Amino acid sequence: MNIGQAAKKTGLSAKMIRYYESIDLLPAAGRTDSGYRQYSQQDLHRLAFIKRSRDLGFSLAEVSQLLTLWQDRQRASADVKALAAGHIAELERKIAELSGLRDTLRELMDSCQGNDRPDCPILKDLESGCCHKEKTP
Repeated sequence: MNIGQAAKKTGLSAKMIRYYESIDLLPAAGRTDSGYRQYSQQDLHRLAFIKRSRDLGFSLAEVSQLLTLWQDRQRASADVKALAAGHIAELERKIAELSGLRDTLRELMDSCQGNDRPDCPILKDLESGCCHKEKTP
């Protein structure tokens, strides 16, 4: 199957498939006599694994580790679980950071009158974090 067909079946773009090949997440595709990439069912299965891993938010480095573990039939499931636990910890850190940002912005929004007056606590807060004006002598 050519790259366009593989893209359609996996839900990945042809550009992304080529990228995964370039960074060795996917072995180099076989080629036809005219030089077109050819993908096997095994390649499609690997691409589906990569896509699902990325959909779950794993980084490319983590996907590489997961692929290695997936292919190692002697792996310890504890290694897979540890990788997933690390990923969950990072997701929780990001969630806490985003929740804090949301709460801060909500407080600023609640303190804004939202009327025809020019006073705006949101803009004042953004300005205060922007830059400090130099004092002139």
